[in-house]
Amino acid sequence: MNIHAPSQDLIRDAWDAIAPRFDEFVTPESMQYGAHALRQLHIGRGTRFLDVACGSGALSLPAARLGADVVAVDISQAMTERVAARARAQGLSNIWCRVMNGQDLDLADDTFDIAASQHGVSLFPDVDAGLAEMVRVTKRGGTVLVIAFGALPKAEFLAFFVAAIKAAVPGFAVLPLDPPPLPFQLADRELFRSKLITAGLNDVTVERTAWEMPFRSGAHMCTMVTSSNPLGAQLVAGLTAAQRADVEHVLDGILRERSGGQPGAVLYADVNVGVGTK
Repeated sequence: MNIHAPSQDLIRDAWDAIAPRFDEFVTPESMQYGAHALRQLHIGRGTRFLDVACGSGALSLPAARLGADVVAVDISQAMTERVAARARAQGLSNIWCRVMNGQDLDLADDTFDIAASQHGVSLFPDVDAGLAEMVRVTKRGGTVLVIAFGALPKAEFLAFFVAAIKAAVPGFAVLPLDPPPLPFQLADRELFRSKLITAGLNDVTVERTAWEMPFRSGAHMCTMVTSSNPLGAQLVAGLTAAQRADVEHVLDGILRERSGGQPGAVLYADVNVGVGTK
């Protein structure tokens, strides 16, 4: 465990604060990635599915549409409220939302056919506890799926964003990226695999894939990055409105260079997909 990790109250408050923007700007994209990841699993009517650190439903909603009985848990009540709202809007009655610390799940052993997390448990200060809890509540023979960012240098959205801040505001203190922040703590696939095995899984695989991330403009990219994670919001927290506009202008140039003069561009990020059987 990281002894310098923020308290659970601070983590909850940070996610509560960005939940409206996360739901509006990030979830529509991340839900597409989640639906794609679930295709490799056997999900149907009656499958008991747990989504740990569910955000606003990137895995929960696609699983429910496949017929699973979904329990969606997150430390942020604001996030679970948005999952529930999306479920109601889509006419889904097979999602149950609960506020819960994923490092200490208030759920019985051997309950779920599938426990999954997309950029959720990989953000935990104690990722080992989070993985162990996912395994604990999964039935014998059940599946655990964990999706986490790969190598930090391959996360183009973050590299370009930090470069734009440094170019637009020389001397501005950007959050340190060495050591990598928590979202990248499972970037090493062998380390990721060993942690899944240590947590109690068999037949473990960790595959690398690349997510395509389309950005329409510098302003759109700035909105997406700062809405996706409290760390993204912290990157620009000290900027004035004028400085943020300068960052967006630099990003416009970066995106145009990438796309051969078009106003937007597709960036890529390596993502690791870990799967194992209890």
